[in-house]
Amino acid sequence: MAKKQSNADALITTVIEGIEDVKGKDIKILDLRELDNTVCDYFIICEGSSNTQVNAIVNSIQKKVSKTIQDNPWHIEGQDNAEWVLMDYVNVVVHVFQKHIREYYDIESLWGDAKLTTFDTNY
Repeated sequence: MAKKQSNADALITTVIEGIEDVKGKDIKILDLRELDNTVCDYFIICEGSSNTQVNAIVNSIQKKVSKTIQDNPWHIEGQDNAEWVLMDYVNVVVHVFQKHIREYYDIESLWGDAKLTTFDTNY
């Protein structure tokens, strides 16, 4: 069990670094482990200001995770329009939004019972 958590910790840390490398904003982690009937252990949510930045964030995450911990997403959805891209790393799911789409779907409220961690981005 401890090994599984350390793998998740390494993945989360690396994903956050990938987001920060291209100035992704409003980064939040939802810890879903204590909730019933969840599809994964963690959601990582962030936003970019345009479809170009959303794609840059997704590419940065992929490169950073692949290089640092030799892992690849099981599946990626939404890259065509780059308004909401979902990257599925099985136990960790990354949501990269444009701001207006994030506000519309408001995932943080939908999973309001989850433990929330927020990262300050000073750029």
